[in-house]
Amino acid sequence: MTLEPINDKTLRQGIATLRRRDRDLAGVIERCGVPPLWNRSPGFATLVHIVLEQQVSLASAKAAYDRLFEYLDVIDADAFLTLNAETLRACGFSRQKSRYCRGIAAAVSSGSFDLDGLAGQSDEEARRRLLAIPGIGPWTANIYLLMALGRRDIWPVGDLALAVAAQRIKRLPERPDAAELETIGEAWRPWRSIAARLLWQSYLNEPDRKRD
Repeated sequence: MTLEPINDKTLRQGIATLRRRDRDLAGVIERCGVPPLWNRSPGFATLVHIVLEQQVSLASAKAAYDRLFEYLDVIDADAFLTLNAETLRACGFSRQKSRYCRGIAAAVSSGSFDLDGLAGQSDEEARRRLLAIPGIGPWTANIYLLMALGRRDIWPVGDLALAVAAQRIKRLPERPDAAELETIGEAWRPWRSIAARLLWQSYLNEPDRKRD
């Protein structure tokens, strides 16, 4: 397994493989083109942003994230810990997400959670270390691995847009649950991260889709 993040070259390599292997994904490529990498810089700030995106719209999460910059020049663990509950609430953090992000910041600041060290670990080990932190569930861990670390074979089955797009392109009678998405994704190994990008691209390009 390679730990080298996906780049434009490997994105196109994966696209070519998936196009040959799955005619439904080939149709997405024909309709929507090659998806963006949607990469994010690895680190504490991105992990906070992903936590903010849990179960809310991306626009709402980005608004809260952007408001952090009214109080912090740089969003890192030590700086985050200087913010009190009232300030975080003014930024748009719920009480629960404030607790989660303060816990992550404390773990990073103390050195008990080596966030930077995840880049050198396998997908399984990096996911295990992320999941050990309160507030980081499977969806958050997988999105961090996929978008911040650029791993090639991450399949975030808890993602709603992924399920909606999979139902559409596979012409399923109902929206697939996590177990069904796992089964669907097996055919796309070892390029499931790119399959996810294609499904998101399809979701965003659906007619009359309320974009986020």
